Amino acid sequence: MDDLDRAKELEMEHRQRSIDAALSAPDKGQGEQQRIDTRGRVICIDCTDIIPKERLKARPDAVRCIYCKQDWERKHK
Repeated sequence: MDDLDRAKELEMEHRQRSIDAALSAPDKGQGEQQRIDTRGRVICIDCTDIIPKERLKARPDAVRCIYCKQDWERKHK
């Protein structure tokens, strides 16, 4: 195995770990993906309000606004 093969193998391993981590993030359940409107704004998957920039700054992969996220956590803990 040459250096390029090893580099590709390491990249693939890193990519898979990143995918696995993203799928197991507490803000996302299986199949939950961000919804983006036609203006590029992220929409809460529960209440359909626009997720504020401050929330996305803190959690770029958020799928719920902070209020729905708190409600979701209460129901799922």
